[in-house]
This record gives sequence, C-alpha cells and structure tokens, in this order.
Amino acid sequence: MTMTERAARLIDSAAKQLFVGGEWRGAASGEVFAVEDPSTGKPLCEVADASSDDARAALDAAVATQPVWGKYPPRERGEILRSAYELMLKRQDDLALLMTLEMGKSLNEAKGEIAYAAEFFRWFAEEAVRIEGSYSLSPDGKARFLVMRQPVGPTMLITPWNFPMAMGTRKIGPAIAAGCTMILKPAQQTPLSALALAGILAEAGLPEGVLSVLPTTSAGALTEPLLRGGQIRKLSFTGSTGVGRSLLEQSAQQVLRTSMELGGNAPFVVFDDADLDAAVDGAMQAKMRNIGEACTSANRFYVQSGVAAEFARRLTERMAALTVGPGVEEGVDVGPLIDDKARQKVQSLVDDAVSRGARVLLGGSAGEGAGYFYQPTVLTDVPKDSELSTTEIFGPVAPVISFETEAEVIGAANDTEFGLVAYLYTRDLARAFRVSEALESGMIGLNQGIVSNPAAPFGGVKQSGLGREGGRVGIDEYLETKYVGVGGI
Repeated sequence: MTMTERAARLIDSAAKQLFVGGEWRGAASGEVFAVEDPSTGKPLCEVADASSDDARAALDAAVATQPVWGKYPPRERGEILRSAYELMLKRQDDLALLMTLEMGKSLNEAKGEIAYAAEFFRWFAEEAVRIEGSYSLSPDGKARFLVMRQPVGPTMLITPWNFPMAMGTRKIGPAIAAGCTMILKPAQQTPLSALALAGILAEAGLPEGVLSVLPTTSAGALTEPLLRGGQIRKLSFTGSTGVGRSLLEQSAQQVLRTSMELGGNAPFVVFDDADLDAAVDGAMQAKMRNIGEACTSANRFYVQSGVAAEFARRLTERMAALTVGPGVEEGVDVGPLIDDKARQKVQSLVDDAVSRGARVLLGGSAGEGAGYFYQPTVLTDVPKDSELSTTEIFGPVAPVISFETEAEVIGAANDTEFGLVAYLYTRDLARAFRVSEALESGMIGLNQGIVSNPAAPFGGVKQSGLGREGGRVGIDEYLETKYVGVGGI
C-alpha cells in the first residue's frame, strides 16, 4: 500500500463525530467543518462542529459522573492510563500519520510526539496511587490534624494545534489520575488527534461520562458559558497569552482553579567558553523542533562576540541541509506551517527585521508551490527594536545577536514579558548556576536543547503562565486539599 493510499484509508476511518459522555454523535446543530492539510491547503475531511447545546450535554455528563468517578479506586484509574499508554505505542505509526496529515510535522517528529504523549499516561498511571495526605498532632497537643486530597471536580481542558496529542495527554493524564471528569476542546485545526485519543481511552476502559471531546469553530461561544456557569471547577489552557488573559477573566467570576501554559520568547545564550558543537546541536533542537512552532522554541540566539560569527556559520550550514516538504514524504525534515496566517506572520517579522538592518544568511522567504511552507532562515545583526526581538516567531527563523558581557546578556534575555524557558550553554560551572538563577524563566535548558519531559514540571513565570504540568506536581493542579480538625481524642 502506498503512503497516499494508507493516508486516504486512515482519514476515511478516523473518528469525526463528537465524543460526548462516552458516546459518538453528530453535532446537535448538524453542522460540520473542514480539516485542512497544511501541506496542500486542501480539505482532508469534515468533522462535527460542536455548539453550546453539545457543551451542555457534555457538562451534564461530567457533573453526573463526577461523584462516582471521584471515588474510583486509584489503582483502577492508573490501570486505565497504563492500558491507554500501551495502546498508543501499539498504534504509533497510524497516530503519527494522522497527526502529520492535519498538522504538518514530519512523520519522524510525529512518531516522537506519540511516544512523548504516551509517557504522560504512563507517568500519571504511577502517580494515581501516590496521592498522599497527612496526620499530625496540633502544636498544643489538644487536637489532631487530618489532611486529605480530593479531586477538584469537573474540568475544562483547552489544547493547541502544535502538539495535538501530547497537550491532550498532559492534561487528561493527571485529571484521570486525580479522579476528575473532563471536557476537552481541541484546536480547530487538529481535532482528529484528540478524537483518536478519546477512542483509545474508551477502549482502555474509561467509564462513560468521564471524558467528552468537542471540536468546534466557535470556541468562545462554547467555552464561556461553561466557565461562567459554576459547575466547571477547573480550567487548564495551553495557547496564546492573549486568549489566556481572556479566559482568566471569564474564570474569575466563579473563582475557578486555573492552569495557564501561555506564550514564550525563549532566549538561547551561548558563552564563548561553550562547547560550540554541542551548542549548535542544541540550537537545532531548540529552534527546529516542530518546525519552530513551539512555545519552547528558541526565539533569540544571544552569542558572545568571540564565537558569534562561527556559531552563525555552523548554524547556517546545518539549517541549509534541512529538507523542506510534505511531512508524509520520506527524508523530509521541515514540514509546512499550520496555515497561511501563520506563514504571513513569520514573513512579516522577517521583513520588519531586514528593513531595520538585519542581514539574511539563509532563507528569508516562503516556499514555492502549494502548502504553507517557509524556508529555514538565519538572520544576524537583528536590531533590538525589531518585532522579531519581542514577538514569539512560531516558525523556522533563527535570529543571531552578538553580546559582550554576562550582565548585558542577562538583561537582554530578561527584557520580555514572557518567561517560559531559557537555554544556556557554558562549561563554567559557577557561571552556569549564576546565570540560571538570574534568568527569569520557569525552565532552563542548561547545555541541552530540549527541556520537556513528563517526569519534570513544565511551566513559566511572568506572562508565560500559571501552574505546572508534568512531574510530581502536575497532579496537584487537579486536587483540592481538605483539612479535618479532630478534637476530643
């Protein structure tokens, strides 16, 4: 079977209905919307378009199921996650192809995401049985303190298009482990991966009513009534800072628990004592993972003047060797951007920087032909007042900026409203700790270009978000702490 035939068969068999309270159904309105292939700009298929009526049905299911699901034995919740983990790995090839078709990343990257996404289920399967409380004597000896952890209740999960499977499992995993029911609204561009995930969880034994998945073209009309209604008790959102601010305002009325993983503007700092080969390897990972369409993507490359020219030369050489094309084709490294709006944004940022004096060492323009391709690009002499210096790029563009002193680069790296991740390359141990402590960021990649790991806490400071996902603290976002004071003993 050719790749084209396999893709057509996979799309034909993919889930395209809403998943509401454990049942597959069409939208109450009967409406559908097209899912586009970003490598061609043409529709792949049509998916049911959820409305507020569908959201109400999903909420009713979540609220009705919460009392029973919250008391489910932790071991059984963990076993469901473990089964889902195994099913994901078993179907890795098909899930990766489905993701590539709707999102654009290469098949190799998509397979990597499936493995990464599955790890969240394995991690939280193990955390489900480690939800601990405490028992202690009061300081005056007259009472006992009993502290217990309980599920926060029905949750709203909103995921982006750039990691359509991993962002789902990173939220669903701890919610299941904690005993929370869920409504998941995936990004309009990539609903197929989320619906496939719902099918896997149902097969793994997730009870009806625990999870609903609602693709929609009317995100605000669907989510706002849910957040303001008083029955949703937790919101977890990954996306832009602007949308995050709006959701926080909507959540404030009901004082919802919120987790926000928002935008980034990651600095990548290379000191002149760094291992330059390792720094370039790390730069390629931090910049080109997911075509640069990642909140963790390196956005500003600050390189000390003694090695700046050589770093730029090596980075340009590596970027030039990348193959651009449809992600389903063998040997492709860089797929298309998600849509034409994204490509226009990247081009506008590059044009602005060049108009202000930046030099183009590589690329600087969109790809030819159909699809939303953009050429891997390296710029130098990027001025501080360019939009590229302050805006999250979300594309395969690497601006290289020279610096002289440690104090100078710390100031430049921190000169942003964002603080998700920063990267740092140096062989000086004292400098490594000193700069890591000084950088205003929730995560630091010290001599490594990838920080994301299901076993580690993921999240930012400043306007990059609230709360943490993953690691031992990831489940805390879905648990309330209840204190019982015991007297008369």
